[in-house]
Amino acid sequence: MKLFQIRTQPLGVERIKEFVEDNYICIGYTGVGDLENAGREDIRERLALARAAGGPELEAVLDNLDIFIHGMHDGDYVLIADEEWAYLGDLGDYFYVEAFDSPEDGRCHRRGVTWLRSVPLSELNPLLASWMSAGAVISQYTGALPGARLELWLTGSAAEGRSTGHRAAQVDEQTLAEALAVLKAALYSGDAERRERAAIAILQYAK
Repeated sequence: MKLFQIRTQPLGVERIKEFVEDNYICIGYTGVGDLENAGREDIRERLALARAAGGPELEAVLDNLDIFIHGMHDGDYVLIADEEWAYLGDLGDYFYVEAFDSPEDGRCHRRGVTWLRSVPLSELNPLLASWMSAGAVISQYTGALPGARLELWLTGSAAEGRSTGHRAAQVDEQTLAEALAVLKAALYSGDAERRERAAIAILQYAK
């Protein structure tokens, strides 16, 4: 599982409302055709032929397209944000829409997205907020990620509570150890729902 962020202004046009409502994202580079089966060098040649960029700029465009086409995979996650909200989505496969491959539009290179959760930007995990504010067109998060239920990890409140030494209730170490042992045993239950609840509880404690 990987997490990516992508800017929401392909070709300078804000598309976040459309992304959220129509369940997709796009990256905005035009004139290079369908890239589903194109390797990195093939993409480079197409960009050069399309005169989309040259020199360092071409390499930057190539890197962005390479992440979008080859770095992202079905089942990975993506974050987008406006001035008030961040949206977490489950990524689908890449697809190309020729009708939108024009300098006036630019919505041709797409991935479907199932949006899972929205979070006020002010409550977003500080590590994620800092990463997203860097301004890259597209990038992969390189920090530690939870093993499951990423949508429960988006806010930094639990981590902040731990760093200041406060908990909602004080529990002695022995009771805590016994409770964790019960949760660990539940991870191997034959009941899938019970396993999932146990995993969520352990992840929440670990924050």
